[in-house]
Amino acid sequence: MKTLGENQMTSGALPKLAYDRREAAAVLGISPASLDRLVQRGLLKPSRALYKPLFAISELERFLRETTGVVG
Repeated sequence: MKTLGENQMTSGALPKLAYDRREAAAVLGISPASLDRLVQRGLLKPSRALYKPLFAISELERFLRETTGVVG
């Protein structure tokens, strides 16, 4: 099974290492408000090194692995 980042690499685009709040919610198939709740509960940890939180692909994959076992 391909990881989230591998799908982009095969399309010829530069791999994206992190997503903003809206993009991360879309990747997970949830609303931005639901993503915010996951962050508040400590289930997702964004990087706050910049002016806006970014969600690393590895963090989204970890969350999926730990909560559903879907991502290999």
